Amino acid sequence: MKKLVVLGGGYGGMRILQRLLPNDLPSDWEITLVDRLPYHCLKTEYYALAAGTASDHHLRVSFPEDPRLSTRYGSVSSIDLASKTVLFEEGEPLTYDTLIIGLGCEDKYHGVPGAKEHTYSIQSMEATRRTYEALNNVRPEGVVTIVGAGLSGVELASELRESRPDLTIKLLDRGDIILSMFPRRLSNYVQNWFIDHGVDIINKSNVTKVEEGAVYNHDERIESDAIIWTAGIQPNVVVRNLDVEKDQQGRVVLTPHHHLPTDEDVFVVGDCASLPHAPSAQLAEGQAEQIVTVLKKRWNNESLPDEFPRIKLKGVLGSLGKKHGFGLMGERTLIGRVPRVLKSGVLWMYKYHSG
Repeated sequence: MKKLVVLGGGYGGMRILQRLLPNDLPSDWEITLVDRLPYHCLKTEYYALAAGTASDHHLRVSFPEDPRLSTRYGSVSSIDLASKTVLFEEGEPLTYDTLIIGLGCEDKYHGVPGAKEHTYSIQSMEATRRTYEALNNVRPEGVVTIVGAGLSGVELASELRESRPDLTIKLLDRGDIILSMFPRRLSNYVQNWFIDHGVDIINKSNVTKVEEGAVYNHDERIESDAIIWTAGIQPNVVVRNLDVEKDQQGRVVLTPHHHLPTDEDVFVVGDCASLPHAPSAQLAEGQAEQIVTVLKKRWNNESLPDEFPRIKLKGVLGSLGKKHGFGLMGERTLIGRVPRVLKSGVLWMYKYHSG
């Protein structure tokens, strides 16, 4: 039997499994999924788990079940492309015929002293559980500082405001206004929501140092009971250590068919791949669909298109607590209750079709 090894059961890896099983995997192939957890996690909802407004169980979706799918639990330590082998922190190596790398991303600390050691994260399920415990244990009327006001920081801050109205929440943002990459109407709406709900927004911030219990913004000390870092991401360390061509963000440069230019048996999907759009669950799923097309055409000895159509993204939806939200669908800005309802519907549909 030939081996297709999928590293990571995130949005890209999950979509590949869903498309190949049960009917589109050739009889002489088997799949091994490698993950640290026995279920797919809804990473886009980690902010709600951290804030205590969604349960751990609510963020899980079972992996597909098929006699030709086996699961290897553990942490990948490195990939030996020459010998087609995946090595683990513990246990025996795993060989492959075709490899799909979907190991996701980690926090990027931009060289800020103390940031890695003294902040909490929502980049993995394990890290988010620790963040939930820390936030749950913050003293009454304590101070929580969130560094980074992108989508994750905004959703975490708003959800935490509803979960713990007693807290002082400080949201540090490098821009002149929250979510400055979006249309001004959307940014103003989100900024005003935070002002109306008593969240302290510190625009034009620059974190220079983090210590136990304190963040330094332009060298001004901000005492904090808990500090959450949502100020940037980078590819998984295993991918960063791969000796392959990468872009300025450290993401792997790929051919139009999503494999390494030097190895057509190694594909990269999701946050570790160099693509024209910013990393997202939608992008990983769209890329996964194209990777499946490549695999099926190869297996059927069919010719591949020179390139695929550009992956179309449906838009962005974000929440401001349980009743309000914001979104961008094409050129159209959405604010208020409608985008929040839409986001809940999208989540329900995803769980329904994946479960």
